[in-house]
Amino acid sequence: MSDRAIDRRLIRLLTLNRRARDGDIEPRNRLEELKTLQLWQAVRLRGSFTDFLQDPKRQLAAEFFLTDLYGDFDVSGRDRDIERVLPIMRRVLPEKLLGAAADAIELAVLSHLFDLRLAKLMYDMGCESLDDERYGELYRRCGLPRLRQHQIHLIVVLGITLDRAVSVPMIGQLLRLARGPARAAGLGALQSFLERGFAAFKALRGARTFVDEIARREGEVSRRLFEQHPDPFGRRQKL
Repeated sequence: MSDRAIDRRLIRLLTLNRRARDGDIEPRNRLEELKTLQLWQAVRLRGSFTDFLQDPKRQLAAEFFLTDLYGDFDVSGRDRDIERVLPIMRRVLPEKLLGAAADAIELAVLSHLFDLRLAKLMYDMGCESLDDERYGELYRRCGLPRLRQHQIHLIVVLGITLDRAVSVPMIGQLLRLARGPARAAGLGALQSFLERGFAAFKALRGARTFVDEIARREGEVSRRLFEQHPDPFGRRQKL
């Protein structure tokens, strides 16, 4: 992908993400149900990937995915930083790392839009709390199975992109050298995100098996939810 194409993609995604999270533009962000939903999903995800979190080799990568990429982590600071320094990033960061940033933002946008849709359904249905059965009903009413598949596909794409990015010579040293200037310039959120991602995927020494397993499990969860399976998250039997 050319520099201009990456720029256009980043700018488009950052704009979408900013608008999706703006409480004035998108009033569903002010729903209390959104906080309830995101907390429930974060707890569910950690339960689904307990084995990853307990594995020393996969722990950092699992934490990174379940917070920064696929959980309820507030990414607004990171994305404001990217908007501010996009011209500088283009000059100093390798294309693969810029591509990873774009993939991360796309996943964040799509996940948040799903959350807004589910939170509004919770509000309309008078759901003040969630369990597996209620969540399944909301999930099916939300629909959009192809976009759900794309959300899971993005996990694989992002994981492979990050894995390739950490193999770029000198990228670790470049991130360490950028730490002081980035924080001095008020870019701590972005710097922290990049460093966590680098450390997590460096420790994996190959991300394909890791992201494929996440995608397999989440794909199975999605299938079970749409099919109204009595144990969609495999709480009684591991997926």
